[in-house]
Amino acid sequence: MQELIQRRRNAGFVGRRRELDAFRDNFGLPPEDARHRFVFHVHGHAGVGKTWLTRRLEQTARQEYGALTARVDETASSAPEAMAAISEQFARQGRELAAFDRRLATYRQRRHEAESVPAEGERQGPSSGSMAAARAGLAGLGLVPGVGALAGAVDPVPLAEGTDRLRAALSSRFRDHKDVQLVLDPVETLSPLLVRELSEAAAAVPWLVLLFDTYERLGPLLDPWLRTLLTSERLGTLPANTVLVLAGQTRLDPGCWGDLADVVAELPLEPFTDAEARQLLTAKGITEEPVVREVLRLSGRLPVLVSTLAENPGTGGDLDDPSATAVDRFLKWERDPVRRSAALAGALPRRLNEDIFRAAVDDDGAGLFGWLRSLPFVGDREGAARYHDVVRAPMLRLQRTASPRRWGAAHTRLAETFAGWREAAAGGLDPYDGWRLDTWSGPRLEEWYHLLCARPSAALPGALREGIGACDAGPAVARRWATTLVEAGEDADSDAVRTWGRHLVEALADERRRGIEAMGLLLARAGLDTAARVAALVVRGWHRRSVDEFDGALGDFHRATELDPGNVRAHFGRAVVHRATGEFTAAMDALDRLDALEPGSTWVQRERGETCRRAGRYEEALARLDPVIEADPADHVALGSRGQTKMALGRIQEALADLDRAIEQHGDYTWALLRRARVRSTLGDTAGALEDLDRAEALEPGIPGTLGERGDVHRFAGRYEEAIAEYDRALALDPGYAWALGSRAMANEALGRRAAALADLGRAVALNPGYAWAVAQRERLLSSGDSPEGGRNDGPV
Repeated sequence: MQELIQRRRNAGFVGRRRELDAFRDNFGLPPEDARHRFVFHVHGHAGVGKTWLTRRLEQTARQEYGALTARVDETASSAPEAMAAISEQFARQGRELAAFDRRLATYRQRRHEAESVPAEGERQGPSSGSMAAARAGLAGLGLVPGVGALAGAVDPVPLAEGTDRLRAALSSRFRDHKDVQLVLDPVETLSPLLVRELSEAAAAVPWLVLLFDTYERLGPLLDPWLRTLLTSERLGTLPANTVLVLAGQTRLDPGCWGDLADVVAELPLEPFTDAEARQLLTAKGITEEPVVREVLRLSGRLPVLVSTLAENPGTGGDLDDPSATAVDRFLKWERDPVRRSAALAGALPRRLNEDIFRAAVDDDGAGLFGWLRSLPFVGDREGAARYHDVVRAPMLRLQRTASPRRWGAAHTRLAETFAGWREAAAGGLDPYDGWRLDTWSGPRLEEWYHLLCARPSAALPGALREGIGACDAGPAVARRWATTLVEAGEDADSDAVRTWGRHLVEALADERRRGIEAMGLLLARAGLDTAARVAALVVRGWHRRSVDEFDGALGDFHRATELDPGNVRAHFGRAVVHRATGEFTAAMDALDRLDALEPGSTWVQRERGETCRRAGRYEEALARLDPVIEADPADHVALGSRGQTKMALGRIQEALADLDRAIEQHGDYTWALLRRARVRSTLGDTAGALEDLDRAEALEPGIPGTLGERGDVHRFAGRYEEAIAEYDRALALDPGYAWALGSRAMANEALGRRAAALADLGRAVALNPGYAWAVAQRERLLSSGDSPEGGRNDGPV
């Protein structure tokens, strides 16, 4: 049905023949031909027909040239979301990217774990130098933007310091090298897997075509990623039969695309020519010259308005008001007052389905949703109807200025409707959990949009307080919240709301910084009450802890507990930070406070046990962890921690039993799989260890830590060349992985390559001067060339 409907629409497609012909001709040129273009850039101002043409290009590629296609728009608020959209649309065409989808699901789960329940985990060891390289690489990609108007709210020191310890800090939460890398930089870890599966898909079809609409919004998020895919093999080798289409209002950023003119075909769109507009009107049966002239005047020959007015042309007798706008004229030509009112009311929500439309219109217009969907300026995106901005903006302005009271009442009614849907979806959730669920956060954002439109000044303080929870839920949700403020400010013509929204969008530009700068703005300028200040301090403290700003995090948690001595998250934050910095006595003191606040909580005892284990107090750790597991035999985290503790005590068989149970309870617990591989290797079960590592790599391919562990299994089995090959693979993915350098040094020494071993140890120590094991091994080799091989690397444990 969709295909038949689209064919009918395309039968009336007018103009843009030059652009379509250029796109078609490109498929006739092999990628090796210097005339072939890998990128098409469609650009022009709003209403000029970019989305219309982009959809036609997609259909042309799919139907005429057998291409697999995917179209991404502004609903994707990050590169991982854009990748997810591509995978989802390929699956609908019969080409599932199964391995990527599994890895994406893991990323979302790990991110949720990091953002919702910030439980502690294992320090990953002395490979933190890789984060310095990662940060430098991201800076080179332009992913560390300037803060512009927010310069006074941003502390520049944390952006330049602490990189050597960043990986270890995150590892204390996630327990695993690959989890750290996945959550800290999903683009770097997801992209190679996506590109690999794109290459496999490209081998089975003539072309892959990836289209990015509303690129004026996507560009700041995706420019560095797409440029890297086009110009570097760091994220994988993009198949040559891939064509990108970028469609937006503005020209491409010359800083990113300026040197790629030889691979980009520019397709600037202007309003229809007089002949093209007349051709469309003729196709619609409009030939009376007075009507044609007035349609051309009112529309400015913008395709969306020409099409709209062509559907409602009126007669020459209606054309006697020279001051009428295109929207006024459309409404005037609609003689049915119910339809006229419904068309106006339908512009109030940002997106429409039938339920939202019913809430927006009077009862008399409730059955007109099908009619509304047929109008030329109403399109579909992500399963929802949306007015074109060129039509919606003046419709909103007309309603806002004609009757401010009616405007406020309509938006209030819509806000109450969304609030009811949110409450129904909550199911007893509090906002802390709700923000992490689309079924709750979606209606909540629309509720705030309409409240801000109805009463901007009155609603703004509450909307700013609400942003604390949105930022706590992660960068993607936080950006949606900030964008809601921008759009509400524009549509309500409120400079205060609009300015706050723009500043917050800017503050959230660097995803790795999460909500640190946004919380700083709210704390400094939003006039928060005590409860909101505590919430903002706690959120900023956890975000600061995630990027290794330990002093700042402790300061935030301390201020939060001064204002609210019973705040559990703040006290737990103090325990986490103290544990990450090796201040185990202070960590236990904070956990004592938690125990007083929540007496008998098993999770507090588990955290005590983990703290003791990391402090090297293994017997005390067991005494803490045993009762936790007795109370909940399915606590896989406690089982894993106890297994690792028993491994440290040399109780290898008992360690294996705990890790077995942890994996039985949680089948994709890759941290435990890696630790069990180490236990099995110690027991001489090389095949079993490699089986665990195979399983871990199948769950999350291409992780340097997994390859490093595989290298150790081979090394302790005496397979030194195989071990070096695995360490090489790990270092190719992460050149700053100091632990792999130290282990490779031991394999080189075993093969008699003393110089190579010293070189690896020197690089490892240069990356992480505090890497005591590597320092000791280098001193041993320098003092005596014939000492025994250095044993197990005491890196990630």
